Amino acid sequence: MNTLSIKDRFRLNRFFAGENPSDEAIPLNQRRIFILPSKRGLSFVVLILLLLLIAFVYNNNLAYFLTFLLASVFFIGILHSYKALAGLIIQKGQCKPVFAGERAVFEIHIDNPIPVPRLSLEIDLHDKTQMTLAPYEKKAVRLYAPTERRGHQPCGTITLSSGYPLGLFRAWSPLRFNLSVLVYPKPWPQEIPFPETGGGASDQGKAEKGTDDFYGLQEYQRGDSIKRIHWKAYAKGQGLFSKQYSGEQGDELWLHYEASAGYGNEERLSRLCRWVLDAEKAGLRYGLKLPGQKIGLGIGHAHRARCLEALALF
Repeated sequence: MNTLSIKDRFRLNRFFAGENPSDEAIPLNQRRIFILPSKRGLSFVVLILLLLLIAFVYNNNLAYFLTFLLASVFFIGILHSYKALAGLIIQKGQCKPVFAGERAVFEIHIDNPIPVPRLSLEIDLHDKTQMTLAPYEKKAVRLYAPTERRGHQPCGTITLSSGYPLGLFRAWSPLRFNLSVLVYPKPWPQEIPFPETGGGASDQGKAEKGTDDFYGLQEYQRGDSIKRIHWKAYAKGQGLFSKQYSGEQGDELWLHYEASAGYGNEERLSRLCRWVLDAEKAGLRYGLKLPGQKIGLGIGHAHRARCLEALALF
């Protein structure tokens, strides 16, 4: 773990936003955990001071005893509040891409490596999540955040806190990871005709699948169906080829940025996003042309993801 200078240790932003983002697992220790009295704790302090005043005015030994007893409970609570978080190990997980407007899902893993249960844990990103960890238990927690714009959306600061055992103190630890989710453009809400291209696909994308006479072989391309691989040629060591049929020559579609009419860049990308989804659903081989970037013809989940990523980062 990197050491911090005295200036960085007392930087106010560190207590709320956390330290620099990390790729590694973060163990919680005295450097990462902060403790302050809660509203209940401050009320408890007022009660102790009031009892001390009564004991002093009336010189009452029982009042002194009760005052010091409550004060000891208060100070012991600091240690137990620290132990509620100390030793936990937090690690980032995986994030799946989403479309703009959907909720992003950030996954983290919390490990309790000691034989002591962790009670009343609270994880806060945009919404608060309550949880409990059994001894030696490791849990994957999903945190949700709204999305509005395409591109990479960072996770931000995750705050892990606890009010255990009596709620007199709040112990918290702000954590930041190099964790982001890829946000695709928001698809155009209605189906729109495919653009006119030289491939021969119909305006509505209803081109029939190639199920006619055998046409020939072409070198296998990423996204080709496994069912169309010419296994005999592959077994003979002649290479990997895909079977082509005469009816599928018009089953190709090029999606051009210039062909997506719109009032602005985001509207054009939204229409392209809709075309990609509809072309994949219709079983068409499609390619994408953006200014300065071209993605060749293909089909399948990997090709769809590649096209959507290009739109997200354009």
